[in-house]
Amino acid sequence: MIGIFDSGVGGMTVARAIEQFLPDHPICYLGDIARSPYGTKSSRTISAYSIENTQFLINQGAEIVVIACNSASSVATDQLRQKFNIPIIEVISPAVQQALKETRSGRIGVIGTRATIRSNVYERQILSKEPEFKVFSKTCPLLVPLVEEGWLNKRETKMILRRYLHGLKNKQIDTLVLGCTHYPLLKHLIQPRIGKKIKLIDSSIATAQYLKRYFEKGKQLQTEKISATKKKESTFFVTDLTQSVQQVAEKIFQRPLKLERI
Repeated sequence: MIGIFDSGVGGMTVARAIEQFLPDHPICYLGDIARSPYGTKSSRTISAYSIENTQFLINQGAEIVVIACNSASSVATDQLRQKFNIPIIEVISPAVQQALKETRSGRIGVIGTRATIRSNVYERQILSKEPEFKVFSKTCPLLVPLVEEGWLNKRETKMILRRYLHGLKNKQIDTLVLGCTHYPLLKHLIQPRIGKKIKLIDSSIATAQYLKRYFEKGKQLQTEKISATKKKESTFFVTDLTQSVQQVAEKIFQRPLKLERI
């Protein structure tokens, strides 16, 4: 079973992509909505939440855990890998790999939460592989609450996006990393405001593709234990449940979805 956690519903974009790329593997999703957003919190708090989330997923039977949250990926990955004896997959490295593949000019933009941008994790990873590239980052703290509230087409959301992206448009980037798993839900608004020629890097798809390759290359991971879970149903847990959360979740999965509050 593949365990996936995020600070809210944004990580469901990762869960949905994994479901599509690895349909034989059930998933167990945990959305920590009651403590969302993570991006405004300290690294210590995010790490503590991430440990609790990972332990919960393992208790549910997860044999591999995906951190479907850029904020948690940027500050808690190493700690989780040290504490838990299972594979821990984060969403940043797959997105970086995809950005490096797609860019032609070497000028890459990144948008994310305060915690993610403050960590400089995208810039470090990109420049460690391509030192001559230029990385331009922008914090977008209001986007996660807007997505969680279901404001995916509101005039206010469009205005805020226009303001956030204005500076990046002047940097002549050709690639923009959506450095938060909530942001793919706003791609239809981001693309026209950053420019149709700019390649958007969706970390949810990049992570699902990475995980599929991970399983294909590491055939030893296809243990009898994992195979035995294939008949199990996927489960979706949240630490708080509102009507807007339910609506956004069903929009992502394009079907009715049972969310269990814990």
